[in-house]
Amino acid sequence: MVQKAKILLVDDRPENLLALEAILSALDQTLVRAASGEEALKALLTDDFAVILLDVQMPGMDGFETAAHIKRRERTRDIPIIFLTAINHGPHHTFRGYAAGAVDYISKPFDPWVLRAKVSVFVDLYMKNTQLKEQAALLRLQLEAGEEEPPLGGALFGELSARLAAVEEQAEALTKQLDTGADGGAAATAAHLERKIAGLRRALDALRPGAN
Repeated sequence: MVQKAKILLVDDRPENLLALEAILSALDQTLVRAASGEEALKALLTDDFAVILLDVQMPGMDGFETAAHIKRRERTRDIPIIFLTAINHGPHHTFRGYAAGAVDYISKPFDPWVLRAKVSVFVDLYMKNTQLKEQAALLRLQLEAGEEEPPLGGALFGELSARLAAVEEQAEALTKQLDTGADGGAAATAAHLERKIAGLRRALDALRPGAN
């Protein structure tokens, strides 16, 4: 069974959280609520998230400050953040959001379809990255045993190669999808994922039976 991705929803207004849940429920992922920046940071201590939807205007720790804390932590710095705001103070305000580490910045009221589509891209990226980590773990186990055992047998190599090929195919399809008009943050994340996949392919090819 494929494990669901977790999406963190951060807003101090319960009705806004309810609206976000209604919009994103169609993605069939795990939606986690946080009513403040402090609650969001606490949730991020223990769980891994595919993407964070973060309200800018919150009492106490606002969205910008919360994002700064997220980006300072090694565990969470690479999680995509989409800022949601009910106000628009012009280019300077938007620039502050991107400077805080956001990959996107959406003003309310937002188009539900657009928001769901943007979140879906980052969920797909997270799933591909999770698959990549699983393949890397299998390779590491084989490498650790490599000094005492012969190179990968044909059956094991074939299984790993087939799994990696499936990830490569999905990543390529996702990149083509992003080329049709996704934001720069998503495209950059996809490019980083492709580089990691290429590195894993090179490592696997080096373990091919009969390889020098």
